[in-house]
Amino acid sequence: MIRLEQVTKRFGSFVAVDGIDLEVGRGEIFGFLGPNGAGKTTTLKMITGLLQPSAGRIEVAGYDLRTHPEEAKKRLGFIPDRPFLYDKLTAAEFLGFMGGLWDLDEQAVRRRAARLLELFELTGWQDELIESFSHGMRQKLIFAGALLHDPEVLVVDEPMVGLDPRSIRLVKDIFRKLSAGGRTVMMSTHTLAIAEETCTRIAIIQQGRVAALGTVEELRALSRSGQEHLEGIFLNLTGGEQEQEFEL
Repeated sequence: MIRLEQVTKRFGSFVAVDGIDLEVGRGEIFGFLGPNGAGKTTTLKMITGLLQPSAGRIEVAGYDLRTHPEEAKKRLGFIPDRPFLYDKLTAAEFLGFMGGLWDLDEQAVRRRAARLLELFELTGWQDELIESFSHGMRQKLIFAGALLHDPEVLVVDEPMVGLDPRSIRLVKDIFRKLSAGGRTVMMSTHTLAIAEETCTRIAIIQQGRVAALGTVEELRALSRSGQEHLEGIFLNLTGGEQEQEFEL
């Protein structure tokens, strides 16, 4: 469902993403991990068409993003790390606006929006201005907007930021249900316990390149560190396992 072939992104002389090859299959919950500045968000923005790669090829749901961008984006939902919402719209108006962008039938949008608002426990707030929403409520509304057109591929950058434990549990369940229905989820997160719990496979990116790829078990074997949990495996593979000395 997602395929990257030698994808590179340069900003002047700086190489943010350096020749990544990657394939994410149908029904996967795929974790995309790495230290700050490793190239995760840049890669996700290229997959969603927000940035053009300097070189290489990206395919989403069988469509080349360069030659068939509209067909690829129709099948894609994106939740960025810093989402933008129109504060002077209500939640219902925002979802109606999103439906218009996707050129969806108005009645279908209303039905789908009502189900999503109920799912994310926002029904009682549907006629309130978004400016009155907490950060967690905004995040849930962004999820509802990204799922409105029932995308085949969902790309998520830091999905759990600002969510309470109940909402985190709901999002994990949604990811699993999407996966069971043949949808593909690709997420970048610093919450390694969630990645370990939910992801079928994980790629670790460092300095713009894929440093490791596989299931948690495969990454554990690759790290050769005896670490049980993903946090220790991640630190071992990215060279961050050394303890830092500091004074307060």
